[in-house]
Amino acid sequence: MALSNSSWRQPQPPFFLVGVPGLEESQHWIALPLGVLYLLALVGNVTIIFIIWTDSSLHQPMYLFLAMLAAIDLVLASSTAPKALTVLLAHAHEIGYIVCLTQMFFIHAFSSMESGILVAMALDRYVAICHPLHHSTILHPGIIGRIGMVVLVRGLVLLVPFPILLQKVVFCRATVISHAYCEHMAVVKLACSETTVNRAYGLSVALLVVGLDVLAISISYALILQAVLKVPGGEARLKAFSTCGSHVCVILIFYVPGMFSFLTHRFGHHVPHHVHVLLATLYLLVPPALNPLVYGVKTRQIRQRVLRVFYTKASS
Repeated sequence: MALSNSSWRQPQPPFFLVGVPGLEESQHWIALPLGVLYLLALVGNVTIIFIIWTDSSLHQPMYLFLAMLAAIDLVLASSTAPKALTVLLAHAHEIGYIVCLTQMFFIHAFSSMESGILVAMALDRYVAICHPLHHSTILHPGIIGRIGMVVLVRGLVLLVPFPILLQKVVFCRATVISHAYCEHMAVVKLACSETTVNRAYGLSVALLVVGLDVLAISISYALILQAVLKVPGGEARLKAFSTCGSHVCVILIFYVPGMFSFLTHRFGHHVPHHVHVLLATLYLLVPPALNPLVYGVKTRQIRQRVLRVFYTKASS
């Protein structure tokens, strides 16, 4: 028997989150590293935002974009980890229909925003290296604010149809999601009715966002590489490359596991399901946890500011 989801006012059955299927006996051990990653994400990103907010010398394009990235990572990690941890630790598997769709929207919308901010950071590196004399003129605070707004609006507009389209789907009574959180395709697979539109739109958004963003980042770094190779002297080239090191690390941390998760969900039928679920969950927690560490280690100004803050607190 199926249940029609044509209206928000109509009572909807809750979903049941399995967690990590096939590893139910070990889920409390799986929760431990996930909890550590979430704690690192909270502490690291709050620290990054606080340092950039309070230090006027860091009100530069690179750091303003980094603060935006940290804010997005906070929302992304907090949209995933709390419910996933309650499922794994407290066996609180049930999640309300609207809560599930809301979580799904936030996860996918803010993943899109993070991808957009990575493009903006690549643009910043391109301008800083290829047009250093005009860096502050091209990327002034007004432009940075507009870029942030475009990234925000793009994420919201592209992902709002996800929960709206799911309103037209008919679900079976067995609303069991073999996942630790409400992922779009995992919810779509529960439908008894036709889901061609949902699947096509989800695939189109993924290809559009990732395809265009990766293309833009690739073009930026191709132009950067071209400019750096023209610089005389190995030391000058090394310095130019080092300014991009943090951003390249963050790009790899975000896109590589994300693309693997996306491809295995649609084409990786031979990949064990528990492996896919673990990677999909780590994909949402590893970048928020590691991004502050990468920038803290690679960026001298942030590293010095963190050490100064902790030294001041230790001395007082």
